[in-house]
Amino acid sequence: MPTPLQKRKLMGEINVVPYIDVMLVLLVIFMVTAPLLTQGVKVELPKAGAEPIAEVPDHPPLIVSVDVAGNLYLNTGDDEDSPKSGKVITAHVAAVLRNRPETPVLVKADRAVAYGNVVGAMVVLQQAGAETVGFITDPLDTYPVPE
Repeated sequence: MPTPLQKRKLMGEINVVPYIDVMLVLLVIFMVTAPLLTQGVKVELPKAGAEPIAEVPDHPPLIVSVDVAGNLYLNTGDDEDSPKSGKVITAHVAAVLRNRPETPVLVKADRAVAYGNVVGAMVVLQQAGAETVGFITDPLDTYPVPE
């Protein structure tokens, strides 16, 4: 009569099917969530041949976005994707600049926005205490211009 150890044959293989299932589930999760991770308001930036900012602080800058309709957005606070009034933006920016005066303040405006709306955003930032305001642009195309 065989002993209990002799009845079973040892298996020297690893069953990888559960690992493949887990990997496929994770792949689907990442594929679904990756497009949702983009941050900020969708604007079509103007192109300019400006140099990038040389000194980048260790904390994120304040960015006021102006969309085509002229709505203002701020990249801080609870709801970054909802339009904010000038008073709300002034209060938020002033509070951040009181705590960290070296925080860069930038304006990101769509190329189709009226110039008056961009100036209005700059006035709001000036009222909040921002001494210098930068603009976010796309780099110029590197293709030669035909003559």
